[in-house]
Amino acid sequence: MTQTTVTSPATTATAPTPSGLRSLHLIRVVFSLVWVALVLTTSASLESTDRPTAVAAVLLVVYPLWDVIATLLERRLAGTGSADNVSAVNMALGLATTVGMIVAAFSSVRTALLVFGVWALLSGAVQLVVAVRRRRTVGAQWPMVVSGAQSVLAGATIAASSGSATSSLSTVAGYSAFGAFWFLVSAIALSIRARRAER
Repeated sequence: MTQTTVTSPATTATAPTPSGLRSLHLIRVVFSLVWVALVLTTSASLESTDRPTAVAAVLLVVYPLWDVIATLLERRLAGTGSADNVSAVNMALGLATTVGMIVAAFSSVRTALLVFGVWALLSGAVQLVVAVRRRRTVGAQWPMVVSGAQSVLAGATIAASSGSATSSLSTVAGYSAFGAFWFLVSAIALSIRARRAER
């Protein structure tokens, strides 16, 4: 659900163009939907007390790693001068979560849900900061504000309920599906804004 590149007053970085962001958001939508489909067809029945299967482990590791890659793509969209601290923090969170998921793969679904929940909470907070700071330079950021707030709440809920015997990996599939929805809404909002600007 996260997006991170934003102009920092302390740097000469520029914000990504609306068209570039729109394309990246659509790529995120496709990735998330494919990821959700794979989780639901291969791993949704895994509960907190189970150990992740090889397929589930790969899916759990790939998700935060993809967020790091998407953040790098956003930094490139912003130009070579982009060295924003917020995106650096988000990438560090994603890499730390990737390592955490590798460890969780040898533990239990409970551990994986806890790691995922903490990451969703923190990355959602980062997304909120980015969306608020990006309003003037890019505009049409309300979907990302909602998405960031939802990520914070969902992350807290996933982490808090990770120890429940009834919690399962289907929870993270739901999280990703909502993220895909808001990225799609954001892409549409950016398109509408661009068309109005052309008039």
